[in-house]
Amino acid sequence: MERCGWVGSDPIYEAYHDTEWGVPEWDSRALWEKLILDGFQAGLSWITILKKRDSFRAAFQGFDPYIIATWGEDDVQRLLGDPGIIRHRGKIEATIGNARAWQVIEAEQGFDTYLWSYMGDAPLQNHWTSLAEVPTETEISRAISKDLKKRGFKFCGPTIVYAFMQAVGMVNDHVVTCHRHAPVAKMATPPR
Repeated sequence: MERCGWVGSDPIYEAYHDTEWGVPEWDSRALWEKLILDGFQAGLSWITILKKRDSFRAAFQGFDPYIIATWGEDDVQRLLGDPGIIRHRGKIEATIGNARAWQVIEAEQGFDTYLWSYMGDAPLQNHWTSLAEVPTETEISRAISKDLKKRGFKFCGPTIVYAFMQAVGMVNDHVVTCHRHAPVAKMATPPR
């Protein structure tokens, strides 16, 4: 069974690639969680985040942005003492601020609707033949990044946003020889 070349042979990466990566996500809270985790990944490897994801979910109350938006310095200190997560003050504080910014977008139009509007409400189906063709950012990821920052988000540069877009299926960046390319392409219809 052929997979995208970035997967390697780690069973955690294989499972993530085979069940999650590229699958279109339509839920506002789940989209926010993934964007936050991609922000925590900045400067690190994604496998580090995957191995700590359950600890992140516990520490951040299931990534409930309504709860996190109420947090303050005591919560930052608690999280800085949690060895199960990435203990980076800037990223922790950004998560709290991002929860507040998420609430505004969610109330206005829905975070899911906001993000998917950039895609015309359907995933972009790429047909890359090799990893060398896959971009690290695009015009769309730059536009989303710019607007998120304008709305108060942090740790959401265009490269982070593009990795997020790949992970949540806004783009199908499985290479065409990967066993997941065709199944993911069939998931392109939103459940609305």
